[in-house]
Amino acid sequence: MTAKKILLLPGDGIGTEVTAELRKVIDWFQTTQRTNFDLSEDLIGGASYDVHGTPLTAAAIAKAKSADAVILACVGGPKWDKVPFAVRPEAGLLSIRKEMGLFANLRPAVVFDVLAGASTLKADLVAGLNIMIVRELLGGVYFGEPRGIETLPNGERRGFNTQSYTTSEIHRVAHVAFELARKRGNKVHSVEKANVMESGILWREEVIKLQQSTYKDVELLHMYADNCAMQLVRNPKQFDVIVTDNLFGDVLSDLASMLTGSLGMLPSASLGAKEASGRQAALYEPIHGSAPDIAGKGVANPLALILSYAMMLRYSFDMTANADLLESAVQNVLAAGVRTRDIVEAGQTPVSTIAMGDAVLKELARLAA
Repeated sequence: MTAKKILLLPGDGIGTEVTAELRKVIDWFQTTQRTNFDLSEDLIGGASYDVHGTPLTAAAIAKAKSADAVILACVGGPKWDKVPFAVRPEAGLLSIRKEMGLFANLRPAVVFDVLAGASTLKADLVAGLNIMIVRELLGGVYFGEPRGIETLPNGERRGFNTQSYTTSEIHRVAHVAFELARKRGNKVHSVEKANVMESGILWREEVIKLQQSTYKDVELLHMYADNCAMQLVRNPKQFDVIVTDNLFGDVLSDLASMLTGSLGMLPSASLGAKEASGRQAALYEPIHGSAPDIAGKGVANPLALILSYAMMLRYSFDMTANADLLESAVQNVLAAGVRTRDIVEAGQTPVSTIAMGDAVLKELARLAA
């Protein structure tokens, strides 16, 4: 069987630390012959800027495009706050998404039962929570033109960005949401601001058209973004799949992540269109940032990146048994009380990044025995 090509991009901050723990997990699956991957690494973000003067080189883009899946840890940090905007670490992240055509970002907000007490909400509100947020990733205000900062005739400065969507951009991400809903609770909340934004009106109209033409079996509800934010902290279990635009998806998925107790627990997948061959561009990353305040201290939680690998096994390679095995190992480790400091509860002693990775490896071996 031809080895599938996987590109690892550790990035900045805690990225190298959590990637080291992921490599242990990948190596375990490789040495037990459960996977056959051809692994390579490259630079992105500030790490790339320091070496090449750009947050993403043409060579790294070529590697990403030729890979069967890309795993990225995180980018950014105050070290690069004063570099030009066009070459900031975050520009590398936006660039790789655009170059790979990754238009659909899947961000699950899942509460492991043993972590319900770590949420800032009451445990009964979040216990059993399982939401999938589908965020449009290549359109909207982050990519719209015109954009910029200008000086007006009266001397004032004006910053401006453009929110823009087309029918095809809306339909392709809504397709992903409806298809996911069919495999879950069969319900989609489409979120926008149709009460004040023309792009929101178009979004709502086009999602309705798609549902009526292709997905009448899936329940479709509509919600304004501000109300959705309120409902996520009021009654989060009313949601199954949420589909929304780039800006609102960015905000709402971070909000939803805190229902679980920690950004350090949540993976994500960014997917492109399926080719005729069945191949699909895909990038997997935790939703946490580079956490420069704890970088190098050995205390970061590697589970979000490890769970991103489980998403890769499931979505890119249909390795459901492997994904289930890894997710079970993580759940069992948490149930045994092994916690990094971001998810530690009263009476528990936090473990290091390395110790968490080792605990997952030990549990994998036990489950596979």
